[in-house]
Amino acid sequence: MSFYNGILNFTNWSGNVILPTLAGLFIALAILRFSKGQPYSHALYSGLLCLLASGLLRTFETFASQRAWNDPDVYWVSIVSFVDWVANVLMPIYAAIEVAAGALTLATGERIHFAGSWMRHFLAAGLCLLGSGFVRLAEYFVAQGVGGVT
Repeated sequence: MSFYNGILNFTNWSGNVILPTLAGLFIALAILRFSKGQPYSHALYSGLLCLLASGLLRTFETFASQRAWNDPDVYWVSIVSFVDWVANVLMPIYAAIEVAAGALTLATGERIHFAGSWMRHFLAAGLCLLGSGFVRLAEYFVAQGVGGVT
């Protein structure tokens, strides 16, 4: 076993086993502290940070493991995968969050001026979906144009 394989296995083990386990323990600790009326935010944030680190590690593994290490296109494929993931996963989720925020603002706030913050939330949601749609449209055109221009 080489040093590289040892570091890789340690990283996989810590990211896929230890960090989610610690996250569960921190979240359980936060619930216990909340039930006793004690400050719980540090434990809750620690649990979320453990989940965040585990998720980022899995994301980096996915982006980096699509090609061999000596393939000249490894960086390009990683960048394309990252853009695809942001446009097809993160932007629609953020659009849903913005729609919910706009609906809450529209339902609960006082509207002194017609261009309130609810318009900004709905516009941001529409722009997120528009950007995601443009990326998907570009992916479709690139996939259809593989045979070349005739």
